[in-house]
Amino acid sequence: MAELRLEELSASTIVAVNTLTLKPGQEQFVAPVSYAVAAAVVDPTTSWQRVILDGDEVVGFIQGNFDPNAEQEEFRSILWRINVDADDQGRGIGTFAVEALRSEARDRGFNHLDVIYEPGESGPEAFFLRVGFVPVGETSYGETVAELAL
Repeated sequence: MAELRLEELSASTIVAVNTLTLKPGQEQFVAPVSYAVAAAVVDPTTSWQRVILDGDEVVGFIQGNFDPNAEQEEFRSILWRINVDADDQGRGIGTFAVEALRSEARDRGFNHLDVIYEPGESGPEAFFLRVGFVPVGETSYGETVAELAL
């Protein structure tokens, strides 16, 4: 593995991000990255999007959102999405990206980072627990709300 780094999403990386693959069964837990890109256009002041590169190869994407005025606490500092290419999962790329988002949240004055996910086989729960998120509640739709202390 070359040195991992993050870059802001750009015209030169968006195509590669949109072609990231998932392992079988994961697609039911992740909306297309293009949805995240659209969200950043709607409110670029709160959305934090980064492409994860291994050398010059795009291997993942992470999006956070920071809105201290959000009505619901869990939406004030949140990991909205993380995608790591199927062939690159299990190499620490996701952990690297979550740590970068965690640092960004801390720098913005937050004391925790939330994530909301749908539990299920092939879902992201094991990863989120492994990187330190702790379940703290549930949405009205049955999704898990988990928190990572900063």
